[in-house]
Amino acid sequence: KQDLSLKDFQAEIKKNERLLRIKFHSLTKKEKDLLAKTVKLSEEVGELSNDILAVLSLQRKSKLKKFNKRNLYEEFADVIISTVILANSLNVDLSRAIKEKMEIILNRYVNDKPQ
Repeated sequence: KQDLSLKDFQAEIKKNERLLRIKFHSLTKKEKDLLAKTVKLSEEVGELSNDILAVLSLQRKSKLKKFNKRNLYEEFADVIISTVILANSLNVDLSRAIKEKMEIILNRYVNDKPQ
């Protein structure tokens, strides 16, 4: 079978878009709110990632000139705040979730660490 060109691939996706589309109109207001909060969290993680790249001097020069380390603190806070907002929307007890996950992580580390 011949490889699809990018143009052919786009045409194929366009032809099948209705089959692939998520039916957002069927979502409730609460579900749409959860989706928006999830997208917001993803945005904040992306901004934090950009700042970490800047700390490592892996951004292009124009971005590095604008970088202020104080912004890194703000981006960490934004990620945490967005996470808590989303957790609250889903009635997730973060204290319990973190405690249980830390036990799993620590047990896995102890059992997997080199001798």
